[in-house]
Amino acid sequence: MPLIALTGGIASGKSTIARRLAERGAIIVDADQIVRDVQAPGSPVLQRIAETFGDEVIGSEGALDRAALGAKVFGDPALLKQLNAIVHPAVRAESQRRFEAALAGDAHAVVVYDVPLLVEARVDDPWDTIVVAHAPASERLRRLVELRGMDERAAQERIDAQVSDEQRLAIADVVIDTAGDLAETHAQTDALWERIRER
Repeated sequence: MPLIALTGGIASGKSTIARRLAERGAIIVDADQIVRDVQAPGSPVLQRIAETFGDEVIGSEGALDRAALGAKVFGDPALLKQLNAIVHPAVRAESQRRFEAALAGDAHAVVVYDVPLLVEARVDDPWDTIVVAHAPASERLRRLVELRGMDERAAQERIDAQVSDEQRLAIADVVIDTAGDLAETHAQTDALWERIRER
């Protein structure tokens, strides 16, 4: 079972690549979805977040108030590190469970782990291939402001809170340049899929 790590900075086109690989038959394990799942109301992870960051990060329905938590930790490396120490181990355990479930379902499955924080948290895991979605920071900033409606300062803070493009590119086995149009991104993704299948 090939295990592919797909990473990239915020608004780098990673989700577009993941969707295309899913259309081709890959099983996508989404790290962001796992984060939401392990932080569900009543979970031990959510309880530890509340104990560490205060009840104001929990909404009226008992769910995590992501905006309130984000406002606390983005721009504060020490608090972000505390949050990651709570969340990353739970995400690691659950992602491993999902990889094993995919393999149990199909020994020849191609599993793609869609993971924004690969460099920060999982770079040393035994990936068969590390794929980096890449667009210049200026283009990613434009996408966050124009397509996601973020204000420019908040968008820049999100970009700055992640590792540099150079750090991501340094670990890449394959780089998919997403600065062009959708057809170009799809063509590069299809070429990657053919290489994976040939192996």
